[in-house]
Amino acid sequence: MKAIVMDRFGDADVLETRTVDTPRPRAGELLIRIEAAGLNRLDHYIREGSVTPDLPFPFILGSDAVGTVAELGEGVSGFEVGDRVIPMPGYPTDANDDGGEVMSASPSYAIRGIAENGSYAEYMTVPARWTLKDNTGLPAVEVATLPMPLVTAVRAVKTVGEVKAGDKVLIHAGASGTGSTMIQVAKALGAEVAVTLRSESKTEFVKSLGADLVVLSSASDYVQQIQEWSGGGADVVIDNLGGPSLAQSLEMSKPLGVVVLMGNVLGLESSLQVRSVFFPQRQIRGTLMGDVADLEWGLEQVRLGSIKPSLDRTFTLEEAVEAHAMLAKGDAAGNLVFDIQ
Repeated sequence: MKAIVMDRFGDADVLETRTVDTPRPRAGELLIRIEAAGLNRLDHYIREGSVTPDLPFPFILGSDAVGTVAELGEGVSGFEVGDRVIPMPGYPTDANDDGGEVMSASPSYAIRGIAENGSYAEYMTVPARWTLKDNTGLPAVEVATLPMPLVTAVRAVKTVGEVKAGDKVLIHAGASGTGSTMIQVAKALGAEVAVTLRSESKTEFVKSLGADLVVLSSASDYVQQIQEWSGGGADVVIDNLGGPSLAQSLEMSKPLGVVVLMGNVLGLESSLQVRSVFFPQRQIRGTLMGDVADLEWGLEQVRLGSIKPSLDRTFTLEEAVEAHAMLAKGDAAGNLVFDIQ
């Protein structure tokens, strides 16, 4: 099969498209013929070497995929060859680990494309129990934009943020793959949504997704704009940036408000006034990836038309370097996808 392989950490040019052995499904697994694979910002950091130093080279990146079942491993039921399926982008790797109360906190949880070869290929094997049937009716390249951004967004906004109808919600980096999905999740829940952007050029894009207010993070008064719009602070702030953004997120949340922290694009360390948390009784909640139920809820919203895929551009497997160069720049409005059909 063809796959995008890396033999070392580095810039986008470490990625090479080559022919490798097609994997075989073990007991309890499906062999999936991948039709499209989504790119995530996480893939960029893995490729650089800033996530883990222990990748088993040669290695295939990729967490998100949609495809058809090509072969069933021993003992698999509930699937047939030809079924269109979506693997969970992360799941427990221990067959005896059922995921517990919060799957991403389970002892053996791992994101695909880190613990083992991922979806930048024509085929991959996945445990059947962590695979969902695709009932969206959408083209593969659109479905491939969904798994990680959607399950992460539903977990952050609905499950951890507990956003409800009438809430004022602030989402940072609203034009990113995850940010653009979180806008739609919040709107599907009946919230009003403000977003921050780095570039004015993406204003119409986030407005088309339902953003009620768009603020440039470079504006000197952007904190004041959010406070005025929300009437004293947002009910929920989704901070997928980290670093210095956390202190500002707290400032833009109301007393008794919630800040959901889920990223470190701007840095691994934050400095804040402790009293800015306990005097107004704000909460900081961490989140990672969602569970099967989160992805199922999100996919149902997609099927109903409440959430739409945000596809910026597709690439072939031979265009891996170009795709990752664009991923590194963060210029996409929505998601990037490898079209493998």
